Amino acid sequence: MNKLLLIIQREYFSRVKKKSFLIMTILGPLLMAGVMIVPVWLAMRDKTEHQIFVLDHSGLFIDKIPNTKEVKFTYGTGTIESAKAKLKDGPFDLVMEIDIETINAHKATPFLYYKTQPGIAVEQYITNTMENILFDYRLQGDSIDITKIDKARRPVEIITLKVKEDGADEKTNTELNMGVGMFFGIAIYFMIFLYGSQVMRGVIEEKTNRIVEVIVSSVKPFQLMLGKIIGVALVGLTQFILWIVLTTVIYVGITSTVFKNQIQDTLTQNAQIEKVMKNDILSQSHKMEKVGTPNEVIDMFNFADGLNLPVLITCFAFYFLFGYLLYAALFAAVGSAVDSEADTQQFILPVTIPLILSFVIAQAIMSNPNSSMAQFFSIFPLTSPIVMMVRLPFDVPVWELALSMFMLVVGFLFFTWMAGKIYRTGILMYGKKTTWKELGKWLFYKG
Repeated sequence: MNKLLLIIQREYFSRVKKKSFLIMTILGPLLMAGVMIVPVWLAMRDKTEHQIFVLDHSGLFIDKIPNTKEVKFTYGTGTIESAKAKLKDGPFDLVMEIDIETINAHKATPFLYYKTQPGIAVEQYITNTMENILFDYRLQGDSIDITKIDKARRPVEIITLKVKEDGADEKTNTELNMGVGMFFGIAIYFMIFLYGSQVMRGVIEEKTNRIVEVIVSSVKPFQLMLGKIIGVALVGLTQFILWIVLTTVIYVGITSTVFKNQIQDTLTQNAQIEKVMKNDILSQSHKMEKVGTPNEVIDMFNFADGLNLPVLITCFAFYFLFGYLLYAALFAAVGSAVDSEADTQQFILPVTIPLILSFVIAQAIMSNPNSSMAQFFSIFPLTSPIVMMVRLPFDVPVWELALSMFMLVVGFLFFTWMAGKIYRTGILMYGKKTTWKELGKWLFYKG
């Protein structure tokens, strides 16, 4: 046991003292926080205000298309040539001509002239708003009461409520559950690859430098492999915890001080445009005034309170730890079977296929989290670390979770035993290309 602890300490401290570890521990949170903050910051800074001169020959749309912070409409008369001349000298960067036939045509085709091409959001905003105006106009032309249409046209929003054992109801959000599940699954996927490959490279390096010949004279090969796996696992946990803490501090600190007002304004404005684009409201300017501050963000935080975060975090730690230990053992076996990292390709693919398969079927699993396929892959040890984390926010039965954990532990013990057999022989093999047939023979060597 003392020898195992020494190996773990050596693997742990030799890595955490490296400059690369310190640099990535600092850069990681900065990059992750930047991924969340920079797009918002760019969106707030990169707001292009489009001044659009509208030449409406039909007269139907005059003063009816609402202005936004990005799009301002000015209505006028004259010819299209005189309107296009305003692009050169005037404040306008777009001219929109609406033909008189638009009122009677089956398909409205306004012309948009520009000197700086607008984004797709501007075009969609104009298109959807004009469709609403034409819809109301044609209803009025057929003597149909628009107010009755307004009362009849109501959006449908499904509210999901979980019935607890005590009979109480709890509001949930399917999209949030999907996002949380995928987040945990992706985190486990990258951590397994990142730190599992470190184990493999460490084994190859020691084997190439012949250091391992000295080490195995004092400890058993299995102890060496297990110590290396656990040591790197502790490094991964240390770095992951630091990433979570530092990222949270950076993100909350910046958003709560620098971008608080700007982010709220951006959310409000985007919600207004989105409602028009989705035809959720009519296009008259007085109705745009009824659009208030969006409460989607507040609702999202309320839904997050309904998640059983202690259970999710505990299960994440379990599946990350044992999923890593299982795959790290396989990575160590691969590293012991080759002489260089270039020779690992033929063995790495079969090891990583179950991880890749987990994401291939993740979409189907989220659509039907209680299907037989989802149950099987959340119990099968090679795929359960990712698949079960995707399913967990959808309230997996306790017996399935317990069986999945039990099978993962059994799978870890089995694959660690199998990897130890390969490691014991392969760690001292040099100068020969290893084949799958030889790996099979190593499993049954005695001694």
